[in-house]
Amino acid sequence: MFRRRSKDEQASTVTVGADPGNQPRDPQAPKGRPTPKRSEAEAGRRTRVTAPANRKDAAKQARERRRADLAKQREALASGDERYLPPRDKGPVRKLARNYVDSRLVIAEYFLPLAVLILILSMVPSANIKSIALLCWLVVIVLIVADSFRITFGLKRTLRERLPDENRRGVVAYALMRTLQMRRLRLPKPQVKRGEKI
Repeated sequence: MFRRRSKDEQASTVTVGADPGNQPRDPQAPKGRPTPKRSEAEAGRRTRVTAPANRKDAAKQARERRRADLAKQREALASGDERYLPPRDKGPVRKLARNYVDSRLVIAEYFLPLAVLILILSMVPSANIKSIALLCWLVVIVLIVADSFRITFGLKRTLRERLPDENRRGVVAYALMRTLQMRRLRLPKPQVKRGEKI
């Protein structure tokens, strides 16, 4: 076990190691070609990454990168691509909250058109119409609050059932803010139809 090897055994191991056809391929190396030398790899990295010559060029490159990232985010908000969404909209919990809101008829999304209509009614000089407008304000607010409670409890129950181990912090406020936006103006765009089971 601990004896010295003979010269014949040493020569056979040297000849086996010298033959490139018998060498095992490095698992890190791409197929079809050997692993590049360290100097070649470093030279390749140096040519690919060009450091800016001065602060002005560095700022310009940073602006271009930021612009490209924002363009990707805009496309993701329109298409719903999870990879490039802003951090506020990422994750399975936020996606489920969006789908939950988008699949339901929500009164709060009609708040702006109703507010404009009630405001117009309140400008009419008739006292009866002004009192009707005031009553409409009250009814709309009560309906929105009741609907928000319905959305909150339903969403919490759905999240507990489907994603029990995920962090649900801030998701109810996120969903309620989404209910206030009109459906066609929501970002990320709705991925489910109204009434569709999620």
